[in-house]
Formats: sequence, structure tokens, C-alpha cells
Amino acid sequence: MSSALPVKGLPTTQFLHDPSNPGSSIQRRNCHGHHRTPDRGRRRLHPAGRSPLRRTGRPHRAGAGAGPALRRRPRGPAGGVRPVGRRAALHRAVGRRRGTRPGGRTRPGPAHARLHRGARARAHPAAGRRPGGGGRVRTSEEAAGGRPFVGFKRHFRVEVVPGEAVYLLSVRGVSALHGAHVEALAPLLDGTRTLAGLLRDAGSAVPVAEAGRVVGELARAGVVGYHPAEPASGVPDSAAAYWDLAGLDAGRAAAALARATVRLVTVGRVDAGEALAACRASGLAVAGPPAGPEPDGPGTGAGEAVFSLVLCDDYLAPGLAAVDARHRAAGRPWLLAKPCGAEPWVGPVFRPGDGPCWSCLAHRLRAHRQSEIPVQRALGTEGPVRRPAASLAAGRSLGLHTAVLEAAKWLAGARHEAQRAVCTLDTLSLRTTHHGVRRRPQCPACGDAGLVTALGNRPVTVVSRPKAAYGGANDRALAPEQVRERYGHLVSPVTGIVTGLRHDPRLPDGLNCCTSGRNLALGPRSLAEVRGGLRSLSGGKGVTAAEAELGALCEAVERFSATRQGDEATVRDTLRGLGGEAVHPNACQLFAEEQFRDRERWNATHPLFQQVCAPFDADRPVDWTPVWSLSSGTRRMLPTSMLYFGHGADQEGAPRADSNGNAAGSSLEDAIVQGFLELVERDAVALWWYNRTRHAAVDLDAFDEPWLAAARTAHARMHRALWVLDLTADFGIPVMAAVSRRTDKAAEDISFGFGAHFDPRLALRRAVTEMSQLLVPVAGTGDDGEYPAAGRELVSWWSSATIRNQPYLVPDPAESPRGEVSWDHTPRPDLRQDIEAADALVRAHGMELLVLDQTRPDVGLPVVKVLAPGMRHFWARLAPGRLFDVPVALGRLDRRTPYGAVNPIPLFV
Repeated sequence: MSSALPVKGLPTTQFLHDPSNPGSSIQRRNCHGHHRTPDRGRRRLHPAGRSPLRRTGRPHRAGAGAGPALRRRPRGPAGGVRPVGRRAALHRAVGRRRGTRPGGRTRPGPAHARLHRGARARAHPAAGRRPGGGGRVRTSEEAAGGRPFVGFKRHFRVEVVPGEAVYLLSVRGVSALHGAHVEALAPLLDGTRTLAGLLRDAGSAVPVAEAGRVVGELARAGVVGYHPAEPASGVPDSAAAYWDLAGLDAGRAAAALARATVRLVTVGRVDAGEALAACRASGLAVAGPPAGPEPDGPGTGAGEAVFSLVLCDDYLAPGLAAVDARHRAAGRPWLLAKPCGAEPWVGPVFRPGDGPCWSCLAHRLRAHRQSEIPVQRALGTEGPVRRPAASLAAGRSLGLHTAVLEAAKWLAGARHEAQRAVCTLDTLSLRTTHHGVRRRPQCPACGDAGLVTALGNRPVTVVSRPKAAYGGANDRALAPEQVRERYGHLVSPVTGIVTGLRHDPRLPDGLNCCTSGRNLALGPRSLAEVRGGLRSLSGGKGVTAAEAELGALCEAVERFSATRQGDEATVRDTLRGLGGEAVHPNACQLFAEEQFRDRERWNATHPLFQQVCAPFDADRPVDWTPVWSLSSGTRRMLPTSMLYFGHGADQEGAPRADSNGNAAGSSLEDAIVQGFLELVERDAVALWWYNRTRHAAVDLDAFDEPWLAAARTAHARMHRALWVLDLTADFGIPVMAAVSRRTDKAAEDISFGFGAHFDPRLALRRAVTEMSQLLVPVAGTGDDGEYPAAGRELVSWWSSATIRNQPYLVPDPAESPRGEVSWDHTPRPDLRQDIEAADALVRAHGMELLVLDQTRPDVGLPVVKVLAPGMRHFWARLAPGRLFDVPVALGRLDRRTPYGAVNPIPLFV
């Protein structure tokens, strides 16, 4: 078997085979600047085996450039092997044409009716079907007893180089067909013969059975097609070639376009005259004059239209909701396009009852335009804020004619997956990008509006979930690459949850940090929040770039899923009214009475996430959301405002949501484990930070980890010292704090990161990689000492904190360093076992493990919020309890730290 190495500058090559010649091949050149390994596109042909001919080099798709899907088929007889079944019937049909009975006697008979029908059905599956994809209908040729002509597709130029190959040249590339039989048949495949005539004329050079097989294989490869004996009236050769290239029959495509009537609708600032002229130039029949978003009146001709082309100046224009509703009610498909601006948009085609609706798309678009909300409120507008028109006539024409072309292709019968996407055409860079649109099962317009509520009322069920071993992590159900592949469609600046994944170039090799765009959980209501939101990015870290990308993706999805969307399960009641089922919010918030009394002064000088809410009123009705207790197997209730972002923040006394215990994972069990470990991590960090206790160092030399050596080298290149503290508390789960400081200037730029895991190696891994995220701003510090894109609290810390004035940041010299063997860890193979161990630990400490499943049906990536009332957040939540009791119980302090003696610097990450 031959092979080739990629050679830059050579055309892409695709190999097919002439089935009549086992040593031959059909070589497909796509001319895109690379040389494809031939073996990818070829299958060996064996005398009694299967036919290998297939079209390769491009993924099969319906629509533009598509050929019929190819399947392995049994070959005909060879070496005395007699075929059976359908192939036997085909063989008998060929034998009759050659005047041979199955037993070997000659007999006269009609030419290949059965061969003709079988080859045609395999080669042209769309023949005899309606453009819309309906059932089989009889064509005029069949009714008249006529048979179509067979020939190379009309978008090919065919040139025979004797003794070398048959070359097929098209805009898609060059195909080279090798083999004597192919060379003999090529001149006959000029589209002027029926299959029977071609086999008759080829009989002197190629056996009939071999000729039929070659033609069938070429048809299945998409290079040979069938067309009516009479050419389509009024269809230019260029148009016929285009429809061939699109995988359609030119005659049927032209007939479908001639029959179809389009309704043209404009919404917003769109020139209806230009749009109408573009439709007419492409031969589209428009029903009545262009209409607006309002309902069609009598006499407009709208009832005749089978399809609508809707042109707008913004995909969130208010009138589009009504347009969508009318089309869903009528069952009429429609194409949405924005032909104006520097970046025209085209698509998707909305098909009522099949796929997403406009509301599904609008939900994603609004999430990326949160920064407009304050301006909309200031202007008193319901729709999007209008931008200045930035376009040229050529760009508008490009957008209009692209939209009209897509409408024409749809009406002609083309169907392909890209029609479910928004295609953006950047006229400044000439880049075209497709952004897939997916249906939201919970969409109030086309789906089940009560789906999320129903899911939220179900118990959380934990099942067995074996772990996947990869890269030494072995704590997830899937490897990062698998999760990234499964949920990669969530990354799109138009229709995704994540606008994009970007690696920060300021970090040196050995440190991986990735951002995934703006934090969608921050719904701004003021200019200050807009500024904060624009600087607040979701991010991820990891030992590898793939881990960092996955972390950034998961954090963005986690925050999106934890944002209130209005369809969550809620009950309106009071704390007293719910009785024992309700959990008092301060069992989770854990603010001290002193903090409530001093809240106005505190809130005036601290950022939003550190602010103290008013004391909770047990007799005030609020929204409550059910959570599931894994410890007792019962339902509990917590205020909705502390479980979801963006709800109740402006209500006096409403507890605020935070991200503690929020996690996304490759499975529900994966997410629960990660959420619980975050509770353990932040609880241990709070015990250390606010009591300022001294802790033992972690012996980094005792961990033989290549990634750790790379990280230490990277810190050294940045003139930074790196060390790790053991913060493990009474739960016994390893918790570590990685700390780093500058050693070449007065401002030490102290940074830190935290990690917790059952496995001490993974706790260390998480702490060191998390610190990379906090290093990004200080890595970009200029000679002037300015910190780009950093808040006031961070700047104050970096510029003033030192190991001298913050001694709890350095290891306790009286404690021996901890190595990997300092923790008793036995790996568990199943995530359910980790959850059971977590629940047992929580119950042993007199607490309860609660889980809220926040997974969104349209997203799919599992997201949960895990709570254990009594465990501490690492923000300034200073109520009595574990924060002051555990350090004494562990012997780190002789007595409880007084309220007034806690660390005056609230943790700011």
C-alpha cells in the first residue's frame, strides 16, 4: 500500500479505484496547498471482496459539493464465484443483455432495465423526489418510458491523457482516474447516452458487466450523474453545473425555483427596494410587495409563499419575535439575514417543528450583549441600542445577494447542516465563520417552558461513574480532550456560552492560563458594574493547555448555568411557613452579628462580593428553591437569591449568591465531587487566613512531577520564589496554598493559589496552577509599577504586602515539611465512592451535604451547586463556629481568635 508524506505547496490528493482494474486508482486533487496521504482515500479491491471506490478528502454532507453517501457493496462474480441475492439478479440482467442464459446458453433479451434502475437509484438517490425532501414520485421521463442520460457531472471538465489518467477539473480541485477501462469509458460519459446506450457503445472495449460496475462506482463517488434526455428549458450551462456541484438535478432545481414563491419581509433599517431587486435578479418570485414585521393583510399574496426571506438590521430587533410566531403558526420555513453593516449575517433557516426557533437564537445573543443594558435603561428602549451604520454599497450588495442565494438553494432542494447556522461575513478581513444554532428544549416559544422547573423538583440521583485515567490526574469521568470535543459547540462569540478561548501570552512556558470571555453571571445594572464586568473574565488553569482550555470553558458554563433565567423551580413562602424543610440562609452565609450592625459602613468601602446583606426576615415571603440532601435523602429549601446570580440583588435583605461550591464536570458525579472539594478548600483557607496561623511547608522535592519542575523553572525566570503550605484541616483532605513573590524589587507582588483533593498530588497540582491565574496581571507590570486591569484591593495587596508584614504566608520553621507520604490516601476507582466518602465526612462533623442541579437542558454540561451549612467561605464571613473553633481543636492556637483580632484584609480572590 502506497503512502505519502505531507509536502507543503502540493495539491491535496485523493485516491479512488477503478473497480474493473485492481491495480488502478482514482486520484482526487483538491488543490488546497497540502498533499494528503493516499491511503486515507483508498481501499484495496479483492476479486471476491468489496468495492473500495469512495469519495474522500472532504467530509460527506448534503448540499453544496455533496455526493451520495457510499457504502461497501459486494462485488460481482470473479474466479468462478457465483453471486446470490440481489447481485445475482443484477448478474442475470447483465447476462441477458449479453445474450447469455444463467446456465451458459445464449438467449436474446431486452437491455439492462434492472441494471439501469439499480445504478440510477444508487447513484442519484434524490431522483424522483420533491425538492422539499418528500416521498418518491414518478417523473415525466418514467411516465413516458424515457430514460435519463448518464455522464460526468457538469461542473467537471474532462480530459483524457492516454496511458496516464482521466482528469476531472472543477472549482473543487482535480480528480485523476487511472485504469484502461476508465479511459475507454470517459469519452462515452459525455451526457449524450443512456446507460444502455453507453454499455452498448462500450461493448467492444469493455465487458458490459465491468462497464456497468465502473459507472455505478463513479456515480456513487459523485462524479457521474443522470439527467433528463431533454435539457432543462432556460437553464444556462453555468447554472446546471452549479446545481450539479450542489448535489442536485439541474432540471428539478430549476423547476422547483420556478414553482416557488417567496415572501420578502424587512425589519428595521433595510432597503426593501434593493432587496426586491436582488431577488428578481436571481429569478426568485416574490409574493406581493415587501412586508414589515406586522401581520400580512388581505391581498398581499402572502398565502402563496412557501418560504420567507426576512431581512433585518439587528438579529434582536423587537419585530422578529412576532415574525417568528407567525411562521411557526403557519408552519412556513424562513431565512433570517442582516445584509447591512461591516459584517453581514446570513442564516439560519428556521424550520417550524424541526430545530431551533428565533427565540432559541435570541436567548444566546442577549447573553453576549449584557453591557448594553444600562444604556437601554437610560434611553428607555426595549430593543437593542442602534449603532452607526458602517458599510459600503458593495458590502450591502454582498450581504443581500448571499441571503438571496441561500434562499434559492433552499427552494431548489439543497439541505445541509450549515443552514442551521449563522454565517458571518466580515467584509474587513474577508473571513466567513459559521456559528451553529441549537434548539433549547426549555424554550418558551418552541419547547417545554416548564422543563427546568420539572427537573429542579426531581431528587438528585448519584450513579456509578468510573474514573478515566489520563495525564496522572485520574479524577474525572472523561479526559479534557473528550469533554472539549463534546462541548466545543458552546464556544462562539455569536451563539455560544463562551465567546472564545484565549491563552495569555504574558506567562512563560510551564504555566498555562486561559480565559473564556466575560463572566456572563455579572448582569450589569450601572456604569460601575459594566466596568467591573468588562474586566471580569471566566478563566481556567492547568498543567497542559488542554486542561486550561477545559477549565475556562467549564467555569464560563458554570457561571452561565448559575444565572437566574426565570424558569427555575421556586416556591413563594416564608422561613416560618416552610418549617423544618427550610434552611436558614445564615447557616450558609455565616455573617457575625457585629457585621450586620456595621454593614452600612463596611459596604461603603468594600466591593460587591464582600458586602453584607441585611438580617434575614423570617416572616417575609421570598422565593425558595429546592435542593437535595444527599445526607438524609430529603428535599430542603433555600432562598433562590442565594443559589442563582442575578436574582434579588436589589431587594433589601435578600441574601446574595456566591460561587462557593459551584462546579461543572463531565458528569453529574464529577461536578458534585469538584463542588465538594471547593467547599473543603475554601473552608481550610478561611481557617488559615482570618486566624493568620502558621503552617508546615510542602516538600516540593518529594513530589516527582515533571510539570512541577517546569513551573518552578518558570517562576525562576520571572524572578519569583515559589513555595507551598499545607492547610489541611479537620476533614483530613489535603488542602494546599501555593505562594509566590518577586525577589528583585521592593514590591513583592505576592500571589497565591489554592487546591484541595483526596490525592495530595492533585491538591498540589491545583494550587500551583491556580496561582498562575493571579500571576497574569503582575506578569504585565510595567516599569512604572502600574498593574493593568486590576482592582483596588489587588493593587493594594501587591504593592504593600510582604512576607515580613504577612508572616503567616511563609512556612512555620518549627514544622517538618510534608511529603506525599504524609497523607494517607487510597485511590477510589469510582466517583460515586468519592461522593459517599464526602457525605460520610460531612455527617461525621455534624453537617449535611446538599446539592442543587443547575444543569441547563440546552447546554448539557453538568453543573451543580454543593452546600454544607456550617462550612466557611473564604470571604469575610465571621460568625462563631468552625472559623474560630477548629484552629484551637487542631492545636494551631491556644484560644479562639477574638472578633476584633481577625485578619483585617478580607480575602479578595
